[in-house]
Amino acid sequence: MVVKRVYDNLSTLKAQKENGRAVGLLKWKPPREYRSLTYNQSGFELKNTSGRPTLWLSKIGEIPIHLHRDIPENATIKQVAVKREPTGEWYATFGIDVDEDTPEKPQNPERVVGIDVGILTYAHDTDGYAIESPDFREERERLERAQRDLSRKEHGSANWGKQRRVVAECHADLKRKRRDFLHKLSNYYACEYDLVAVEDLDAKGLVELPGNSRNRAGAAWGTFLRMLEYKCEREGTHFVAVDPKDTTKECASCGVKTEKPLWVREHSCPACGFEADRDANAAWNILSRGLQDVGVGHSESTPVETALPVDTPVSAKRVVETGSPTLKREPSGER
Repeated sequence: MVVKRVYDNLSTLKAQKENGRAVGLLKWKPPREYRSLTYNQSGFELKNTSGRPTLWLSKIGEIPIHLHRDIPENATIKQVAVKREPTGEWYATFGIDVDEDTPEKPQNPERVVGIDVGILTYAHDTDGYAIESPDFREERERLERAQRDLSRKEHGSANWGKQRRVVAECHADLKRKRRDFLHKLSNYYACEYDLVAVEDLDAKGLVELPGNSRNRAGAAWGTFLRMLEYKCEREGTHFVAVDPKDTTKECASCGVKTEKPLWVREHSCPACGFEADRDANAAWNILSRGLQDVGVGHSESTPVETALPVDTPVSAKRVVETGSPTLKREPSGER
């Protein structure tokens, strides 16, 4: 696997050089600096002796492990990747081949939804839900304090090594909480609907834009869309990524474009008089384009005829605690 890793790196450098990029040489890494190793097809075995799962690795031996979840009985383990995290913890990732049929996607999806992602509200959908962005201010403050303490330590000293691990643990805590929120939110949409339409965002390009890049990076839109895509494939749900151009400017009722600066949060069409939240209007346009891409019609009327559902705010904490953002809408007079 070490030879394969070197070969893959050389192949990547060669491809980049052929594309006109300036490339250097591979940096030599001594064996003691390796933080991961991979077993393909053989050299490993998952055992369950004396009631506790153990992982046997060639040249290493048996290692007691804690399984995050049970491996399905109809699954075949094809690969095991062992990695050491910056926190000092070791993880084993199993690549499995599951022998099961992929559910067929419905020809005429009935439960459809369009999702517009943002920062003020993480997701705004056509069913009237506005999912709030998770609040990680406390976690970020802890991370900043730990990084300041690390900067005061002498690089390479024992205290520096201890504090470096504290910083790594703060990063890991923030990462786990964010991914937990994204997993539960994407799983809800994949399981509850027959078709999910989203914007085909260039998440990396958006993060590189000047101004507010930290919040855009923290939103992790690219991770959310990747999770949503593979979960829709698993559940047999249509996943449609549409062109995001002018989804905010176009009126969801008549299609007339209206220029709106970012600070304007309401959509008001000068042509037909349709008014709605800016993100809700974009979600309706995303759904309309998604239905066109799939080539199916939709029985619902335009939002101006039926009146857009009253937006129901759903806190990120509610998503994390219940695993589902579903809430009963209150009548507009009781809100």
